[in-house]
Amino acid sequence: MTTVRSPIDSFIGVFDSALRVVSGVAVARRKSPSSTLAQTTLSEEERKRSAGLMRVNHVGEVCAQALYEAQALFARDEVTRAQFKQAGDEELDHLAWTAERLRELNARPSVFNPLWYAGAFAMGAIAARVGDQHSLGFVVETERQVEAHLNGHLSDLPAEDARSRAIVTQMRDDEIEHGDAAKKLGAAELPQAVRIGMRAVSKVMTSTAYYL
Repeated sequence: MTTVRSPIDSFIGVFDSALRVVSGVAVARRKSPSSTLAQTTLSEEERKRSAGLMRVNHVGEVCAQALYEAQALFARDEVTRAQFKQAGDEELDHLAWTAERLRELNARPSVFNPLWYAGAFAMGAIAARVGDQHSLGFVVETERQVEAHLNGHLSDLPAEDARSRAIVTQMRDDEIEHGDAAKKLGAAELPQAVRIGMRAVSKVMTSTAYYL
C-alpha cells in the first residue's frame, strides 16, 4: 500500500534533509574510494590546491542533494520520483566522501553552503514543475557538465594526491550513470539558452567556492 504524505510531512522532510546537508551531517553507505590508499605528504601549495578543488566538489554535492530533493518532491511519475531518490542517495555518498577529504586536508566547506542549497533547490523545483521529461533533461545536462568539470579536476589535482583523485574518479563514474538513467526515462533536450545559463551559474559557483 502506498503511503501518501501530507504537505506538512513533506515540508518537515525537506527541512530535515536541508539541515543535515548544510550542517555537514552525511553518512556514506559505500566505503570511500580513498579508504585503501595511504595518506601522502603534500606541499602547502599542493594542499591548498587540493582543498580548493575538493571544496568545489563538496559544494557540487550540496547542490546535488538540493536538486534531487526538489525534483523528487515535485515529480509527477512514481518511476521518475524513484530515480531521483536513488540518485540522491548515491550522491549522499559523494557528499560524505568530499567532507571527509576536506577534513583530512585541514580545510573547511564553503561558507555559502546554505545559499548554494537554497538556489539549487529552487532550480530543481522549477525544472520539476515544467514536467518530468524536462526535469530529467535538467539532470542529463547537469551530469554532462559535472562530468566535464570532474575530468578537469583530475587534470588539476596534484599527482601525489591519490586519495582525492580516487574520490573524484568514482564520483565522475557515478554521475555518468545518473545521466544515462535519466536518458532512458525519456529526458528531453534542454534549449541551448538554458544550457548556457546553467554553465554560467556553475562558473560563478565554482569560482567562489574554490576560495570561500
